[in-house]
Amino acid sequence: QVRVVESGGGLVQAGGSLRLSCTTSGLSFANLRMGWFRQAPGKEREGVSCISWSGHNTDYADSVKGRFTISRDNAKSTLYLQMNNLKPEDTAMYYCAATRDGGSMCRTEDFAFFGQGTQVTVSL
Repeated sequence: QVRVVESGGGLVQAGGSLRLSCTTSGLSFANLRMGWFRQAPGKEREGVSCISWSGHNTDYADSVKGRFTISRDNAKSTLYLQMNNLKPEDTAMYYCAATRDGGSMCRTEDFAFFGQGTQVTVSL
């Protein structure tokens, strides 16, 4: 059974930082392309950042470039999203996603497995 589990969300003031983590089971983590997505109320799910299986290739949404950093530790089978200088518009449910497929697009339809999400709320 495939499981994707996120953690690390919470309530933070604008300008603050959070680090999200994600682990998988039922899959060989080191062979997976991974990504973070988010969905705000009334909006569609959007790609935040994606990373190749090796960690050498990363992609970021324009809205988070320079503030968020995606990384992975294959030895610990863990994906991270370091979020700095958070803004109220970053408020959303954040989802970790995994795919066995190659490719470079960071779109919802490119990923087969999603977690249940972790809520990030940024207050003024």
